[in-house]
Amino acid sequence: MMRQGDGMEAGAGQPERFSHSFAVCAYGDSPYLEDCLRSLRRQTLSSELLICTSTPSDHIALLAEKYAARLCVRDGVPGIGADWNFAFSRASGMFVTLAHQDDVYGRHYTERLRAAAERWEDLALFTTQSATLRNGKIQRAGAPELVKLLLRMPLRLEGLADRTALKRLVLRLGNPVICPSCAYRKSLCGAAPFSERHKFILDWEFLYELAARGGRWICEERPLLLYRVHADAATAVCIGDHVREQEEAEMFRRLWPAAVADGILHYYRRSYEAYTK
Repeated sequence: MMRQGDGMEAGAGQPERFSHSFAVCAYGDSPYLEDCLRSLRRQTLSSELLICTSTPSDHIALLAEKYAARLCVRDGVPGIGADWNFAFSRASGMFVTLAHQDDVYGRHYTERLRAAAERWEDLALFTTQSATLRNGKIQRAGAPELVKLLLRMPLRLEGLADRTALKRLVLRLGNPVICPSCAYRKSLCGAAPFSERHKFILDWEFLYELAARGGRWICEERPLLLYRVHADAATAVCIGDHVREQEEAEMFRRLWPAAVADGILHYYRRSYEAYTK
């Protein structure tokens, strides 16, 4: 555990005071957006709530008003990297969660984030386990979820989870970190943390860079997020047009020699079935 004064400080010798933002990235007129917003307003600990969009509509505006969320509209062509960077820039919290409009957050999410931040003053990333929501029903954990659980196991060594090598070890065989569950310490992330060139691996790519910037990663291995799977979800779309396969191959080849990367990817493709059934 970090001693008082060992953590990342805001200046003048004073620890930065905990605050948190949910920045919801909204696209089109999603039928799931209200479920997401409702779950964020039902948290046991309140956070700043904003909706960020590059596809403004009456539907989004009405929900922003209903849930007292600050509405931020980005001009320009919609794009996941640019939209995430915009949302990140508009959030004012010490920690920022880029909430996905399809997903539902457990009511203790922010409470557990604050507990982790109080325990570890150098907290850089907070993440959680998730459960899959399909057709309105919570699914039993399958092979992809169990593999991710195994890959995250090094993070259970919380006392060592500030080491670059340990954090990167978690990411070398794929990305087991549940993207919408992540709360990032904003001061470590820079002005535009996410690649605007990629559509799928931008969180994996950024996490690999973030691992070298100091701070501790804490994973709460309980499902504080319901991850919705449906035909129009971004993951399913990226599989359908082969973007996921191409970008994951690129990332694996950064981390491994080409022959090893291709071998890993051969088995990794099996996880795609979870989104195409």
